[in-house]
Amino acid sequence: MTEHVNEAKLEALAGKVIGDIAGAMSLFMSYIGDQAGVYDAMDGAGAQTVDELAAKTGLNPKYLLQWLGSNAAAGYVTYHADEERFSLSEEQALIFAREGQPACMQGFFQSVVSQYETQTKAVETFKSGRGRPWGDHSDCCFCGTDRFFRPGYAANLIDNWIPSLSGVEEKLKVGAKVADIACGHGSSTILMAEAYPNSTIIGIDFHAPSIEEAKEKAKKAGVTNVEFQVARAQDFEGEDFDFACIFDALHDMGDPVGAASHIKKALRPDGTFMLVEPLAGDNMSENLHPLGQIFYAFSTTICTPTSVAQEVGLGLGAQAGQKRLTAVLHQAGFSNVSRATETPTNMVLEVTG
Repeated sequence: MTEHVNEAKLEALAGKVIGDIAGAMSLFMSYIGDQAGVYDAMDGAGAQTVDELAAKTGLNPKYLLQWLGSNAAAGYVTYHADEERFSLSEEQALIFAREGQPACMQGFFQSVVSQYETQTKAVETFKSGRGRPWGDHSDCCFCGTDRFFRPGYAANLIDNWIPSLSGVEEKLKVGAKVADIACGHGSSTILMAEAYPNSTIIGIDFHAPSIEEAKEKAKKAGVTNVEFQVARAQDFEGEDFDFACIFDALHDMGDPVGAASHIKKALRPDGTFMLVEPLAGDNMSENLHPLGQIFYAFSTTICTPTSVAQEVGLGLGAQAGQKRLTAVLHQAGFSNVSRATETPTNMVLEVTG
C-alpha cells in the first residue's frame, strides 16, 4: 500500500505534526508557569539566572531549568546564552504574564488544559453521540472560558460593540433595562454596569455555580445596578427590556430558535438584541485556518455536546456563520439582522424588528 505514498508530502505532514506536538507541550508548560507564578516573577525583572528565579519563586531550580529550556526553545522566554540568564521581552510579557490585557492568552491555555483534564468523558461523549451538559466540565473550563473572553470584552464591548449599534449607547447612558443572557461569571454584566450606572443590568445563566461566581465578582467590583438570575435563555423572567445580548453562547444552546424567540418577546418593540458569535464564514472551506481549527475543536468537546444535552439539541457549533445564524433569528421572529462590526475573532450582529 505504501508504494503510492508521496514522500515529500509525508515528510511535510510529519513535520507539521511534530510542530503541533511541540505547541501542545509548550501550551502546557505555559499553563504550569502561569499557575506557579513564574511569568509574573520574570515580568519586568530583567535577565535572571535559574538560581535567582528559583530564590524569587521558591521553586526547585532543577524543574525551573527544564521549564525554561522548553519555553526558550518555543520562543516564549528569551535565553541570554552568554550570561546563562533568562528574561521576558515586553511582547512575551503581554502574552504570558499581563493578566487582563487583550493580548494575554493564559485563559486560552487554561481552556485547552481543561479539555485534557476530562479527556475520558470527552472520548466517551464523542463515541456515544450523547450530549454532555455544560456543568459536567471541570472548574478549570469555566474559569478558563471567563478568563479568555474577559479581556476581549473589556477591549471591545463598551468602546466598539455597543457604539456600533443604532441608538443603543444613548439609551444605556440615560438608563435602560438590559438582559445579559448566558452571562457565565458575569464579566460582561459587570463591564456594562460600570460603564452605564443609570442602567440596570440583569445577568442570566442556567449554570447556578457560575451565577454565584458572578454575584461575588459584582460584589468585589462594587457595582449595585446589577441583578442575577438562574434561568435558561428560553424562559428567563422579565419583560420590557431595552437591550439584550448574548456573548459567544447562542451556538451552545439546544434550542437557539426558542431562546431568540423568548428574547424577542422580552424586548420592548424598539429594543435591540446584540448577538456576538465566533467569526466564521458560511461554509467550512472558509473556516479551514488556525482559528477555525481551534473553534471546531472546542465545538467538538464543549459547544456541540452542550447543545445536544439540551432539548431540541440543534448543535449549531462554534462556526455556524452569519447565514445560518440569520436563519435562526428569522425563524425566531426577528426581521432585521445585520453585521454591526467585527474583530479578528468575533462577529457582532444587530438584531431588531
